[in-house]
Amino acid sequence: MGVGPKIIQGEVRGTSSTDLHKKAFVFPKETENSYVSLKTQLRTPLKAFTVCLYFYTELARTHSYSIFSYATKQQPNEILIFWSKGKGYIFGVHGKQVLFQSPENTQAPTHICASWESTSGIAELWVNGKPRMRKSLEKGAILGTEASIILGQEQDAFAGGFDRNQCLVGDIGDVNMWDFVLSPEEINAVYLGSTLSPNVLNWQALNYEAKGEVFIKPQLW
Repeated sequence: MGVGPKIIQGEVRGTSSTDLHKKAFVFPKETENSYVSLKTQLRTPLKAFTVCLYFYTELARTHSYSIFSYATKQQPNEILIFWSKGKGYIFGVHGKQVLFQSPENTQAPTHICASWESTSGIAELWVNGKPRMRKSLEKGAILGTEASIILGQEQDAFAGGFDRNQCLVGDIGDVNMWDFVLSPEEINAVYLGSTLSPNVLNWQALNYEAKGEVFIKPQLW
């Protein structure tokens, strides 16, 4: 059974298995110390994954910002999804990156899914249910399990190294992650509202800790 968030000395702290269905984390202003840390219990190294989420921001025309940051002590950019102003989406795995070029992001809620598998090195990015061209990224890599997963900031060090010029200002929600690559049919189902039982991060049973000025509000999408 889900447990609501608690506010403690200006921090919003989640407890295990919090159901955030139809909720979103809101980052209302530019800071270097407001973020959400997501907790997971990975037991084996990642050889594949899919991350899907919604975000809503007006920052695309002003500066770059982090969308999803997964760091290990050995590699701060183990998984990175990042919007680069004037370029598009940067997708990073194990310290290497590929660019999915995109026009300026519209000021509307955006749904993305990013997937990768070690065996082929194929990286995919889907934006609002539509795929971009597949790219090659870090074939054969294996990703660490002791991870710091951060929303709202980009990690230049494990659980830190934040830069306010790369923070997200806006909303983020429906963050789910699987330890395998979703098929096109499954990604379309997620875009249309299905959850497909995510086994790494589950928005409807989320263990998280929010720091600084972060709020939980109803979704705008």
